Amino acid sequence: MYIDIHGEVRYKLGLHIHTTHSDGAVAPERAAELYRAAGFDAIAITDHWKYYNGGNLGGLKILSGEEFDLGAGNTEIDVMHIVGVGMNRDPGCRPDMSRQEIVDRINQVGGIAVLAHPCWSLNRPEEAICLRGLAAAEIYNTVSDVHESFRPYSGYFADLLANGGMALPLVASDDAHYYDGSDETRSFIMVRAESIGTEDLMKAVRQGDFYASQGPELLVRRDGRRIIVDCSPADKVVFISNLAWKMGRVIREKGTVHAEYTVDEREKWVRVEIQSGSDFAWSNIIQLPSA
Repeated sequence: MYIDIHGEVRYKLGLHIHTTHSDGAVAPERAAELYRAAGFDAIAITDHWKYYNGGNLGGLKILSGEEFDLGAGNTEIDVMHIVGVGMNRDPGCRPDMSRQEIVDRINQVGGIAVLAHPCWSLNRPEEAICLRGLAAAEIYNTVSDVHESFRPYSGYFADLLANGGMALPLVASDDAHYYDGSDETRSFIMVRAESIGTEDLMKAVRQGDFYASQGPELLVRRDGRRIIVDCSPADKVVFISNLAWKMGRVIREKGTVHAEYTVDEREKWVRVEIQSGSDFAWSNIIQLPSA
């Protein structure tokens, strides 16, 4: 549990973790030990096509989870990975099911469906927009930038989704596999929830009551046409919207802890990214009312 700069309770969550139950390098017990030592309050163990029930390992809360990797790997044809978290039982998904059937099964057993690493998978926005019941998408996926992988950042995809009217909450996840110092305990979300109970955590994620981070603290709110940012000291603060260009949207001043941005009638949505050294934090998308 953490207290943020506004004095509110936050929980540090990792929603995409692999173990030896599929293709991860360490057993669930070791994964829990590493994440607990890094200050995580809870993780979801999400092995490929292997349901892991929630519980507790070594003093760390474990959320139930499973990853459903659809497609054979050729992004020209059909690749989409969907992570189910917080389910109250095995959703019983099979590789021959459609994407929509997978999402439906996750929701039917009380879980949330997260679209994993859409840019790594080269998913097109229309592939997500047609799905009903997605709870979130990964804006950053740690393992997608280590060893033989690439395309870890999916901000471009999230922005295209927002332009299409789908403003999904944005999570950062490790998708840890190697556990060699490159892909574990790196990316997470900071959730504001009533408690660390699974139902409260999943409710907060569905509502987008969190920010994604690799360390920096980022709190964003809207006051009329102003977007207000409070954060830990940042080297750069960026206000990203549907506009291709606008003055005052990028602040490059080392040590920035507060920033404000005034939107205009052309802007339909805004999100915020900050950078501190090599670490980033990302807000969820704020949808703006029509002028």
